[in-house]
Amino acid sequence: MNVTGQLLIGGQWVDAAGGGRFETTDPATARPLGTVADAGQADVDSAVAAARTAFASGPWPELTPAARARILWRVGDLIDQHAAELAELECRDQGQPIGIARNVSVAAAAEHFRYYAGWVTKIEGETSPVSIPGVLQYTRREPIGVCALITPWNFPLMIASWKLAPALACGNTVVLKPAEQTPLTTLRLAELMVEAGVPAGVLNVLTGGPATGKALVAHPGVDKVSFTGSTDVGREIVRASAGNLKRVSLELGGKAPVVVLPDADLDAAVEGCLQGGFLNAGQVCAAYTRFYVHASVVDEFSQRLGKAADALVVGPGLDPATQVGPLVSAEHLSSVDALVRGAAAEGARLAAGGELVGCDGHFYRPTVLTGVTDDMIIARKEVFGPVLAVLPFDDPDEVVARANDTEYGLAASVWTRDVGAAHSLAAAIRAGTVFVNMPNPVDAAAPWGGFKASGWGREMGKHAIDLYTEIKSVWTRL
Repeated sequence: MNVTGQLLIGGQWVDAAGGGRFETTDPATARPLGTVADAGQADVDSAVAAARTAFASGPWPELTPAARARILWRVGDLIDQHAAELAELECRDQGQPIGIARNVSVAAAAEHFRYYAGWVTKIEGETSPVSIPGVLQYTRREPIGVCALITPWNFPLMIASWKLAPALACGNTVVLKPAEQTPLTTLRLAELMVEAGVPAGVLNVLTGGPATGKALVAHPGVDKVSFTGSTDVGREIVRASAGNLKRVSLELGGKAPVVVLPDADLDAAVEGCLQGGFLNAGQVCAAYTRFYVHASVVDEFSQRLGKAADALVVGPGLDPATQVGPLVSAEHLSSVDALVRGAAAEGARLAAGGELVGCDGHFYRPTVLTGVTDDMIIARKEVFGPVLAVLPFDDPDEVVARANDTEYGLAASVWTRDVGAAHSLAAAIRAGTVFVNMPNPVDAAAPWGGFKASGWGREMGKHAIDLYTEIKSVWTRL
């Protein structure tokens, strides 16, 4: 594979104005896949200007809702038609197992475009019963304008669809910047969207590193920023957006607590926690990471979890037998290993894994740590890798406080046969999503987002319409 990627600006595929390029590599082999354009300030200016023109005077705002809906539905169809190609590209560039790429990433991307195609004709205002005689008051939902969409490297295709589909459904124009580690499926998706009939300037794609993202966020011509990534970068985006008071939505880091009560079905809990913790090699913001297990079952749970982790097949994503693929980069691999070694130095014990896999790629063995305490770094810092930490608890009344003792609040999980306990814990844990007796999927119809330092706003479902529209109030004397 030898990919040469360009920027999409105003409907044209172009090189970066400064001629810059950078390399993208296969994390399973550490070998290059190709080079893509490295956008600079001039390219950011051009892309924002193209999006502004398309929003203000292009064909997009003049299309009927039904016409916009047909284009978005067509995007979903084209994703399905090119599913095998997109899955392989995602697998090679990001590292995720081919089954995950096909059945999660690609399938969800298609479904998001279809879901929001259905919303286009249902974005409505309302009348209000104001107490002023002889006056009609109603509201309109209008697009915000030019939206900067910045996506992460863990699920590049799927998360791009989370942002693109509702933003375009609401009538906005966009400048999309994928993570520099994983640009390839975003570029291919953009080609398919042009083929589907998205007009010139409505979708612009800039590939590049942090400097590109910073220039885009700070640009005065951008009306809204949607970002998925680390909490530290999210804070930087908030500061950079203050210049023109951009609308900002953020889906940030997580440190998901899992509470396993003594009556839980341990077979189901171990299997579900394995999926929830090791999906995409643990490179998931909602990955199950902190396991609060009742003292009466913690030893059995830990043994089963460690044995199951040891049995997982680690390898390149293109191998159908692979269950845990590589980490995205050598830098990230080193970071994960350092956190595990630090945990051992603090007194945690290895029940499984805890070492690099000796090969050219960026592989780390699925790891289970026991003897972990709440004050250890491994229990507080987001690892974003295949590392699970088990912490025992005795008093169910105290476990909620321990689970909530984190700056994050994206997701959590509860395992129990007691319906009352399940709903009580779901209400008490401070997280945007709580999964009861199951792994951690997402769906286009259900809201997704976090409390506290895990972000602002909710993506997916009807709630994403709020992220990409402004409400205008109109008053008329009759």
